[in-house]
Amino acid sequence: MEFDPYIVCGLIGTACFVVAYFATLQGWMSASDWRFPAVNLMGALLVMVSLIDAWNLPSVVLECFWGAISIYGLVRCVRKSRS
Repeated sequence: MEFDPYIVCGLIGTACFVVAYFATLQGWMSASDWRFPAVNLMGALLVMVSLIDAWNLPSVVLECFWGAISIYGLVRCVRKSRS
């Protein structure tokens, strides 16, 4: 198996999801902290890059929702910090 840039992006994106989830379960990061949705958004974007090379519609749909929810979380964090 060759590691082209698309596969590397997908692996890094997957690592973002796993690390954010594990850090939240361990109590190292709060789900209400801006870093949680930011890392998840980065993961979704990187996995989407990998899907350019290996198209999979269900995965694209999942990453679009994952990204949208992450953006919602980031916006909520910004609004919360301004009030």
